[in-house]
Amino acid sequence: MAEKSGADILIEALCDLGVEVVFGYPGGAVLPIYDAMFRSKRIRHILVRHEQAATHAAEGYARSTGKPGVVLVTSGPGATNAVTGITDALMDSIPMVVITGQVPTALIGTDAFQEADTVGITRHCTKHNYLVKDPAVLGSIIHEAFHIATSGRPGPVVVDIPKDVQVATARYQKPGPIQHKTYRPQVKPDKTAIEQVVDMLAAAERPILYTGGGIINAGPGASQLLAELARISGAPVTSTLMGLGCFPASSPQFLGMLGMHGTYEANMAMNQADLVIAIGARFDDRVTGRLDAFSPNSRKVHIDIDRSSVNKNVRVDLPIIADAGRALEDMVRVWKSRQHPKPDTNEWWRRIAGWRAVACLSFPEDGDAIMPQRAIRALWEATHAREPIITTEVGQHQMWAAQHFGFEKPNKWLTSGGLGTMGYGLPAAIGAQLGNPNALVIDIAGEASIQMNIQELATATQYRLPVKVFILNNEYMGMVRQWQELTYESRYAESYSDSLPDFVKLGEAYGWKGIRIDARGELDDGIAAMLAHDGPVIVDCRVAKLANCFPMIPSGAAHTDMILQANEVSGTMDDEAKALV
Repeated sequence: MAEKSGADILIEALCDLGVEVVFGYPGGAVLPIYDAMFRSKRIRHILVRHEQAATHAAEGYARSTGKPGVVLVTSGPGATNAVTGITDALMDSIPMVVITGQVPTALIGTDAFQEADTVGITRHCTKHNYLVKDPAVLGSIIHEAFHIATSGRPGPVVVDIPKDVQVATARYQKPGPIQHKTYRPQVKPDKTAIEQVVDMLAAAERPILYTGGGIINAGPGASQLLAELARISGAPVTSTLMGLGCFPASSPQFLGMLGMHGTYEANMAMNQADLVIAIGARFDDRVTGRLDAFSPNSRKVHIDIDRSSVNKNVRVDLPIIADAGRALEDMVRVWKSRQHPKPDTNEWWRRIAGWRAVACLSFPEDGDAIMPQRAIRALWEATHAREPIITTEVGQHQMWAAQHFGFEKPNKWLTSGGLGTMGYGLPAAIGAQLGNPNALVIDIAGEASIQMNIQELATATQYRLPVKVFILNNEYMGMVRQWQELTYESRYAESYSDSLPDFVKLGEAYGWKGIRIDARGELDDGIAAMLAHDGPVIVDCRVAKLANCFPMIPSGAAHTDMILQANEVSGTMDDEAKALV
């Protein structure tokens, strides 16, 4: 075999791994790689306008397609700008490989131009990282990086390549199946544990299936198995923010999202359950609320592929380390083989019906002002038949979208959960559109968050991507303002978005179509105009400025301490709601 440069080896390895798209931004320390990619012409490169956007675009691509996202950035500021997206991918279990340039090996540690300790900086926000010092091992490291990023609990892997390694030559041979010496995640569940959880579910009087993003990561088959398990057991299903879409929102068994801005029925069912089966979820603080009051009378089962997540926040009675899809498959098989009858959960569902009757997602409307919830519902009504891919930025608009936009299938809801990264939605929508060119992709945004990466409007224009951005513009950093109102006696310190741009003119400056919606009577026509345009569109939807996102569990409070829309002033549940507890 002829020797190749390290840059050519990298491109060859990426092609062998099936990589079709790379999101990146060139710089001096990666020019050999860019030259090799230019000569190869086998990989499509998407030039973003900021390295953080490259990582979020890769996340959107990965989350919507199931394939790993790939990022290429230069050394120093290129790598450090990518850290936010890398951390975001780690928190939300997104498979991503980030290739960073580095100064030549002889200059490492000398404070050379655009040098940063990329391996040190990313050690705690990656599943694994590498500093490659020999082109002879570069190919095998790239293959191993993809294996680590995509197996077990998915996550980001960084490969840091000095410039001299990109230029030096070596032989490359495609390696066989990767068998890492120490990283061997447990995929298949323990048979006895599966039989035990099935018997627990069959005997429970008040069960609840608590589902998360791990089900989506397990592939579409896992969602189908979840639906079957819910059907045969009769158990209600609730979901985390990251798990929305793993179970159809239209199902009468779906209680909606749970947690800080979850539904009343989901949180109360979790509080009163006698059995909680968590599947691909991690008991994070926004779901559990006050730990000592979290589902106090239930036995708890935790099914998760990440051993470190089990018993980390909540002690469980039965841990099952496994891929969510494999565990669901075995649970359905064991249930049917044992011919369990469908449990009598009528009394449980009667209680749930009482909680649902509170209508916790209702909201007031007055005059022609657009309530943000109404805008989301109008958007859903106009688009749900097309099964759009929805991305969001972070803030009130994100929670309203989670509450009011029903998702029937996995991989249609892309949002920043664990890290809560403002600026995520637009680049994620770009990545999703590239991975799903025929799909309708909409970024539901806030006027503050969209400005974090608004330069990516140019990326969508350059690659002719028909992304839609739907801004709920209330002129505030809404979630910050809401917390200031409820916790800091309405001292709105720096939460008003002064000096906002004209988003219509700004969109037009980038080559987008701009639409402004000022009143409720304009809502349907404005959305229709957005959908009718075959290119990128930015919509400035002017919504009520002081609307709050309810229900809400205050930080550190229990599920029974929800603030409901109907009793916003007093900040507690009303008497009717309390009677249902």
